[in-house]
Amino acid sequence: MFMQNNFLTLNFSKVFFLILAVLISGSSIARISAAEDNGRPLDELEEVLVTAEFRNRALSESTGGISILQPHSDSIANQHLEDLLGQAVNVSVSSGSSRARFYQIRGIGERGQFGEPLNSSVGLVIDGVDFSGFGTAAVLLDVAQIEVLRGPQGTLYGANALAGLINIVSAEPTEDFSGRLQLDVGNFDALGLSGFISGTTDKNIGYRVSASSYVDDGFIENIHLDREDTDKHDEKAFKLKLKGETRSLDWTLALGLTEVKNGYDAFSLDNDRRSRSDQPGADQQTSRHASVNLRRRFAENSQLELNVGFANSDILYGYDEDWTFEGFHPWGYSSTDYYDRSVNNYSIDLRWTSNNELGRTRGFNWVTGIYRFVREVDLERDYTWFEVPYVSKFDVSRSALYGQGTFSLSDRLSFSTGLRLEGHDSKFIDSFDVRFSPQDSLLGGKAVLEMLASENSRFHASISKGYKSGGFNTSGSLDEPLRLFEPEILWNIELGWIVEFEKSDASLRALLFKMDRSDVQISTSIVRVREDGSSEFVEFTGNAAEGVNQGLELEYAQRVNDFARIRASLGLLNSRYNGYNSPAGEDLNGRDQAHAPSYQYSFSATFGGVSDWFGDIVIQGQDGFYFSDTHDFQSDAHALINLGLGRYIGDFEAHFWIKNLFDQEYSVRGFFFGNDPRTGYADTGWTQMGNPRQFGISIRKDFER
Repeated sequence: MFMQNNFLTLNFSKVFFLILAVLISGSSIARISAAEDNGRPLDELEEVLVTAEFRNRALSESTGGISILQPHSDSIANQHLEDLLGQAVNVSVSSGSSRARFYQIRGIGERGQFGEPLNSSVGLVIDGVDFSGFGTAAVLLDVAQIEVLRGPQGTLYGANALAGLINIVSAEPTEDFSGRLQLDVGNFDALGLSGFISGTTDKNIGYRVSASSYVDDGFIENIHLDREDTDKHDEKAFKLKLKGETRSLDWTLALGLTEVKNGYDAFSLDNDRRSRSDQPGADQQTSRHASVNLRRRFAENSQLELNVGFANSDILYGYDEDWTFEGFHPWGYSSTDYYDRSVNNYSIDLRWTSNNELGRTRGFNWVTGIYRFVREVDLERDYTWFEVPYVSKFDVSRSALYGQGTFSLSDRLSFSTGLRLEGHDSKFIDSFDVRFSPQDSLLGGKAVLEMLASENSRFHASISKGYKSGGFNTSGSLDEPLRLFEPEILWNIELGWIVEFEKSDASLRALLFKMDRSDVQISTSIVRVREDGSSEFVEFTGNAAEGVNQGLELEYAQRVNDFARIRASLGLLNSRYNGYNSPAGEDLNGRDQAHAPSYQYSFSATFGGVSDWFGDIVIQGQDGFYFSDTHDFQSDAHALINLGLGRYIGDFEAHFWIKNLFDQEYSVRGFFFGNDPRTGYADTGWTQMGNPRQFGISIRKDFER
């Protein structure tokens, strides 16, 4: 089998010479270190600050469903956001592309998007720039932490954060000069190189420059073309961050470039990793982004902050629709479908905040602001069944006023409340002269009651309202009643408990939630038969009557001793529709929602300081789920185990890592329709498989002066 052969054909010569070079350069230092010291204990745990709420607040003091992921805290090589999100409770990813482009929080979120508009339920922010719906840009270059906020974030972020928000924060410039260089080599001809330099200039301006390049052949064997790289990854990234401050003004400039030139050849008529495509697809994205943050301090209790963001993305996504080669189908059916988008984002956020950033219940803390966002999307679709390419232009603007405040009711009791009023204005026109210009005015907010039960435990109860704007479906073959859909409204109720156990150096976050959804926006589809007998797969968005998403979230962390840490999480989810009939006439009342596994769990253990050895293990799993709301095809439950083992050798770190230890087969996307002439085009379940076993070695050198 291809997978087995590929697993065994790692170019071990690369690994051997890399290991040899490191061992020779560091052997004498290693002997001295071993003789004088038992090893290096794990770094002291620093207070993790949550930044997504516009005021730095310690994680231990932050209410609601919040998870913090730190990509470089373990010895397992992670290249993209999708590699880490399985460790966040009740968070999943959806592929349908070379990288997960869409995310689901508590069972809510898009699974794919072929037409316009791009209307996300889960927000994605990278260094203050909105990338919602374009998750391919989430390459993990020099990232300090990933903040996952579960539940509606409508007060501060608006319509794109109905289910939650993922906030990626790049590392900050250092006061002293420092740097890193890292080399990754693995099976599937994987090769990665990354690094950064950081410091402060003579003019007291902090800088940090980082870059990365990563390639592999992908995990598909194309048996028709006799190639193993039609599903390849080719990803590059560059970042620059500058920071400066005066007596009253702080400023930050962040620039970024992400270039992804991946292949896309994921589906097989045999539901394995052996493709027959004669025209493999592409999944490419080049994104340039910039953000400027200016913060002017007034007296001791307030500051004015301006954040301006811009992003330009060129996105090409295409695939071989028939999954085979010309002549395989009896009547010569062969089809490709390519989407070429140009996207410009502009945002400006002016906010006034208090300076009491780390206080628990003291005084009055607030943030208030005005927000403006504009997105311009030009689409050209080149589809076999179109006589000429289809083009469209979609512009959307959002304007908002928002405010949030926290009041001290007593030494142990505080109350927070916030509101956001947001207006949406959209314009759409395409080459068929289809026109839409909907407008929405939406109101969101929240109220939180927080009680400090003791110095080490806190309770909170909250209610929040999120929203997602309405829109339209642009496919020319849709019936008129399916064209428009209404805004979705979500009410979220939470009860939470946070406790820190001083004796065991541990913490526990427990959360009960219930989310009531009205006019649920559902990505659905219908299959239409063309005149020649072939099928047309039409995706569109509609409204269900109601939906309920409720469950339990537990997160536990413990520093066992100076040399070991553990983390564990468990998410339980019950999701269902109430009063919903699919476009095909199926009664889905009471059925689980798509891409909403009933349980998810993760466990990780990290150790260090044992004769300069360090390592970790990560276990994550989830229940099966429906792939779509239009059929009953489901994924299987699965669990993945990742391992890492490394050693300090002088100034070097060398570590071996392996992902999906037991080569577990699992699916990340699925469809159900007829596409195989060998079965008479019987309706069949098709899946895009998750990543197989990967392993390799990483060598890292940190330097400073």
